[in-house]
Amino acid sequence: MKTLFSQGTSHSTRLFIVVLVSCALMFVDHHQQHLKGVRAALAAFVTPIVYLADIPGEFFAWGGENLVSRSQLRQENARLKDEAVVLKSQLQTLVGLQAENARLRNLLGTESKSVQRKMVAEIIRIDSDPFSMRFLLNKGSMHDVYVGQTVIDAYGIVGQVVEVAAMTSRVLMITDVSHAIPVKVNRNGVRSTLVGTGQINRVELQFVPDTTDIKVGDLLMSSGLGQRFPDGYPVAQVTSVQNSPGAAFAKIVAAPLAKLDQSSLVLLIWSDSQGTEQSELSQ
Repeated sequence: MKTLFSQGTSHSTRLFIVVLVSCALMFVDHHQQHLKGVRAALAAFVTPIVYLADIPGEFFAWGGENLVSRSQLRQENARLKDEAVVLKSQLQTLVGLQAENARLRNLLGTESKSVQRKMVAEIIRIDSDPFSMRFLLNKGSMHDVYVGQTVIDAYGIVGQVVEVAAMTSRVLMITDVSHAIPVKVNRNGVRSTLVGTGQINRVELQFVPDTTDIKVGDLLMSSGLGQRFPDGYPVAQVTSVQNSPGAAFAKIVAAPLAKLDQSSLVLLIWSDSQGTEQSELSQ
């Protein structure tokens, strides 16, 4: 009878204790980074589970690919051949431009910051948090991935690596509200900073004077300032320019060129300077 009617700690008290401990751990981790090693260990532990959870999707995707008709494959093959011809012709022009660029840099006495290495990575999970635009890649520190590394797709800059585990890494997209990237207008070289808005198809230029020569349709490229993103990569295209009477700054909206809501494969890139820094750190 004593065991039947005895009561332990109430559920509300247990919940309060758990919430209190969680808040304390988050505060300590945010200010002192004591749990960084724990997070890395947990990420390494969870990685096999992520791969296992992805198996059903991969299986159905494989089955769907095998059901594609022969005629569709022929059409796709013909389209890719046509694109290959176009790309080869563009490559011939690019070779000439690179040679001319090298001559100009020699005249100016500056070095070229070319991309030294690229690696294809697969997006294996997208964060469900609506206030954070991040995704998980299947490459990590074992593949020489590092925090701050630039991530691109076939159309433009996607974002940068912000967390690295042994076999995975987390990428912050350029549309996240906490992200900023130095850019320049391809048409006239005007420099500014592009910030995320929390919307997948919208970014904004920050603190642009009302008289600045920026037009709808202008292509925004990475400027290389800050040495975080390499110079000369497409980032976004201006979609709206609003000049309000009496306002010091114009409201300029742009659309990211990278297919942020469609890409399943991305590229991790290393530049010459980044590769040198990484080798020095490893020594």
